[in-house]
Amino acid sequence: MSTAAASAVVVNHRIVNLNQMKSTLLSSSSSSFISTKCPPYRCDGPHKRNSHYYLAAFKFKRPFSPVMEWQDCTVKMEVDVPTSVAYKCYADREAIPQWMPFISSVKILEDKPDLSRWSLKYKAFGQDIEFSWLARNMQPIPNQKIHWRSLEGLPNRGAVRFFPKGISSCLIELTVSYEVPQLLIPVASALEPFLESLLVRGLERFAKFAKSYSAD
Repeated sequence: MSTAAASAVVVNHRIVNLNQMKSTLLSSSSSSFISTKCPPYRCDGPHKRNSHYYLAAFKFKRPFSPVMEWQDCTVKMEVDVPTSVAYKCYADREAIPQWMPFISSVKILEDKPDLSRWSLKYKAFGQDIEFSWLARNMQPIPNQKIHWRSLEGLPNRGAVRFFPKGISSCLIELTVSYEVPQLLIPVASALEPFLESLLVRGLERFAKFAKSYSAD
C-alpha cells in the first residue's frame, strides 16, 4: 500500500470515529443540547496529518428547583386531664381522626409500627382539599413530647409537648410545620390564621375526647 493510500485510510478511519462519536452524543443526550457543531475532519495534504474538531455551544438545560422554606404554626391549650392521660391519648395515632377536623384517616403499618399513613380531607375556599403522606414517629419522651416528620407525600413535621399544670390538668403545645416554595411564603403567611383556627378546634375537641378517653 502506498504512503498516500495509507494516509487516506487513516483519515477515513478518523472521520468514521468522529461521526460515530457525534451520533452517539446526539442520540444519548439530544434533549440536553441546545446546539452542537462539529466541523469535518481537516487534512491539508498527504504529509499534514494534524487535525482538530470541537463542540461549540455545549449547554445543558437544568430543571427548575424552587427554594423551599419551612413555615411553623403553634397553638397552646390547657386540658383538664393529667399529663399521663393526655400523652397516652395523643399517642393513639389511629384515634386522631376522631378529634382533628382535617385528618380523615391514620393507619399504622403492621410491620413497622413507627410508620403511619395519613390522609387529609377538608373543604375550604370552595375547594375539596386532599393530601396524603407517610410519617415516622421519632423517639418520644414519655409524658413530655411526641414528634414526627413525613418521609414521602405532603412535606410536614410537627411536635406536641405536654406541661403539667397540677395533678389533674396540663398544658398542650402543638406545633405543625409545612414546607412551601419561598415564592409562596406571602400566601402561606396569609393562610396561617386559617391553619391556626383548625389546630385550635382540634385541641378543643381533643380536650373533650381525652376526658372520655380517661373515663374508659
